[in-house]
Amino acid sequence: MPIETPAETLALLDYIAKSPTPFHCAAETARILDEAGFTALAEGDRWELALEGAYYLQKDGSIVAFQVGRKAPADGGFRLVGAHTDSPNLRVKPQPDVGKAGYRQLGVEIYGGALEYTWLDRDLGLAGRVVLAGEARPSALEQRLVDIRRPILRVPSLAIHLNREVKQDGLKINSQKHMPPVLGLAEEGDDKDQIGALRQLLAAELGVAPERILSWDLSLADIVPPAVGGLNGEFVFAPRLDNQASSHAAVAALLRAREQGPSDATRVVSLYDHEECGSSSTTGAAGALTEMVLRRVAAIGAEGGDADAFARAIAKSVQVSADMAHAIHPSHADRHEPEHRPALNGGPVIKVNVNQRYATAGDGAALFEALCREAEVPVQKYVNRTDLPCGTTIGPISAARLGIMTVDVGNPMLSMHSIREQAGVLDHPRMIKVLAHFMA
Repeated sequence: MPIETPAETLALLDYIAKSPTPFHCAAETARILDEAGFTALAEGDRWELALEGAYYLQKDGSIVAFQVGRKAPADGGFRLVGAHTDSPNLRVKPQPDVGKAGYRQLGVEIYGGALEYTWLDRDLGLAGRVVLAGEARPSALEQRLVDIRRPILRVPSLAIHLNREVKQDGLKINSQKHMPPVLGLAEEGDDKDQIGALRQLLAAELGVAPERILSWDLSLADIVPPAVGGLNGEFVFAPRLDNQASSHAAVAALLRAREQGPSDATRVVSLYDHEECGSSSTTGAAGALTEMVLRRVAAIGAEGGDADAFARAIAKSVQVSADMAHAIHPSHADRHEPEHRPALNGGPVIKVNVNQRYATAGDGAALFEALCREAEVPVQKYVNRTDLPCGTTIGPISAARLGIMTVDVGNPMLSMHSIREQAGVLDHPRMIKVLAHFMA
């Protein structure tokens, strides 16, 4: 029987479509928060925060949003949901103009644990941040976002006629040699072109002189829109589900909880960049961004000093780390722990690893399962096979940084780290529902 796609899932598709990079994801989140009446903050300003006020701080590809509770944080604590905005992909090198055999190509690095073969033979666009020299003074830098949504790039595979051993030996990719995408055909005099094809392309897109372009943080992106699919419309097919699906769920839950009324606790959503490469950056979970925000918020109504107020607030706090989970794979069921087989459209998944690759312990797992029961949301559990290494999330990193009890959860999905991933249409609204209940 056909499934009517939930409104929350349709909103997710739109969110992902507008977020080809972490910079765009943070910008789209800021736009949503602006529409909801949140106030934008600047790091260098003095913050005048009020009880029950709603605010956010955006920094590069990360964003922290919060609504102060009815009580001062030292008394009400924080209810924090963490997720990340970045996904594995191909990133453009600083000197990108390369080419062989009469082709123009771009030099790329592999960001995170990308499944590189899924990037072959795809229609690719280009998006990210471009940094310009100031018009009056070069060091007065200007940042612009760019999103080229047309098929300008492609990583061509090698024809079977020239690689017949691939059937027996499998596809073997050398990232340096095989992954630079084709941008076009070389033209006469290209070796004398000092501007470069990419810089000319960006200058035309932004309407600036090529000489103003100093640097960039650019990603290749699949231009095929996210979609609902499957025999009965039961699936979501989209890029960057890991982990923009969790980012969207966290923000939607914050807004829903706010609509339901005030809370004693201060509600916080932290969306981090750089999870896929270890989180060690100024805007990653290992950085100080969220801690600095929480310390400033904890100073509201502080008695006994700011440090004491922060410690008291942390002691009363709980964090949910939301990152996508591995659903049982129909062709590789043996790669899953036999008693832990999450299903698409089976509900949110509690993720457990005793070696703290996930931050979940018994108390956190029990709390989230109880919240799911209260919200009437089905819940599943995931543990890696004992003989396979386990991935990780922002959960253990942020838990160690902040000292907050943390539970790792996520919605089930297939094709994780592929250029296009797969999830269930019913799980997204369920995650929003339980996260909103958590922050109520």
